[in-house]
Amino acid sequence: MDEGRATAVIDVVAGLLERAGIIDAERFHPTKDLAWPRIVTGFAIMSKQTADLAMVGVAVGTTATAGLAFALAYWEVVLMLGLGLAGGTVSLVSQHFGGERNDRASTVVSQSVLVALVLATPIAVLFAGFAEPLIGLLGASPDSLRHGSVYLVLVAPAVPLEFLNLVASRTYTGVGDTFTEMVVRAGGALLNVVLSAALIFGFGLGVAGAAIGTTAATGSVTCVLAWGMAGRSYGGLGMAPSPIPITVAGPWLDPGIARQLLEVSLPEIGRRLAEGLVVFPLLWIAATFGPAIVAAFEAGRRVRSLINGINWGLSLASSSLVGRHLGADEEEEAGAYGAAIVRLSLVLYVGLAVPVVLLAEPIAGLFVTGPDETAQAAVFIGVGAISSIGFGIDGAAAGALLGAGDTRLPFVASLLGRYAFALPAAALGLFTPLGIVGLYLAFLLEAFVPGGINYWLFRTGRWKAVSRKYRSRA
Repeated sequence: MDEGRATAVIDVVAGLLERAGIIDAERFHPTKDLAWPRIVTGFAIMSKQTADLAMVGVAVGTTATAGLAFALAYWEVVLMLGLGLAGGTVSLVSQHFGGERNDRASTVVSQSVLVALVLATPIAVLFAGFAEPLIGLLGASPDSLRHGSVYLVLVAPAVPLEFLNLVASRTYTGVGDTFTEMVVRAGGALLNVVLSAALIFGFGLGVAGAAIGTTAATGSVTCVLAWGMAGRSYGGLGMAPSPIPITVAGPWLDPGIARQLLEVSLPEIGRRLAEGLVVFPLLWIAATFGPAIVAAFEAGRRVRSLINGINWGLSLASSSLVGRHLGADEEEEAGAYGAAIVRLSLVLYVGLAVPVVLLAEPIAGLFVTGPDETAQAAVFIGVGAISSIGFGIDGAAAGALLGAGDTRLPFVASLLGRYAFALPAAALGLFTPLGIVGLYLAFLLEAFVPGGINYWLFRTGRWKAVSRKYRSRA
């Protein structure tokens, strides 16, 4: 499709969305420009683990899939910690950049890099030195324990690299450039899949091949992003250097900005960790029903995470656009953007969830074999698709709050949804006839409870007052 025709199609879509009362065309275009590269990036990043899980299942079997599920739970902690820190980065970068205070925005990034390395280093050491006890905590069978431990040891070097990648990605989002990070992260995801496939099938390395592919691809992404973050040009690739580059000269320590970064980031880190840590008891509960249920449970989570790639774009677009308009003291426009993006997110999530539910059984066949295992995985995939709608509401609403620097109450909402509702529902399956139905309920509650709370928080408008506090300090 040529550029003119593509523009015409986008204009038609924008007009339809405006007539439906979802989002005005004048707001759709900036949202689309920011979101679509991030959505592609999100799908690319989430597809790495999904593809690894499917390839390992085909090449090795159910116990290896279960072992990889246990290891990926620990990798998810890395991802959530990094996203939490990067959430604080994008909040402060977007407000300082929107207020044309580029020097402060650049200092925010340098402080983020330091904090990232401080957080990541001990985690990498833990993965490398204590992989087997960590996997054993989740009730893995002996074969699953062996596969999961191998993955965790070999992926340990990628931990600090992933932290740095997320900080760099969110910096580009904060300044309104989501194309550059899309090209780099999508290229890294493709490299990951190609390397993993070659190592898993070509060299017969199984789970080890998946881990080596992930580590190598993550390192390549770090190198490419570092080039642009230092202000260097990418040439004629359509990618741009960061307009707020960091240099070896620094400044590398600014206590005031570091304090602000931690103040904004810590609740977001807590919220993200609440999302990631709940999977550990859920996996332990699934393991009591056997490796086949663990594999089915993880297949449902991975398909849901793919759908949730939409949030990578819309949540960050919400943060960036709300933050920039607040930085320019345009509170009413910031609120209008936030509300419109929530509505747009709901439409897109429903549009993806419905076909996934209808095609759940053939999708399940990509992860497991055998009619019973496929049928079980299909149920988890269908429930996961429905629950993703709650994540859509949650991501867009929480993104608007994050753009204002309001991260404390979304953290509480995440805790309530996952630990006061989802986890008790799953645990009921251990002591009542509910059985694995408790895990289905957990899928739904962990998404819709935080989504409902964060949408209500957005509607109250208190986030505007929170933002004034940070703007007054600048």
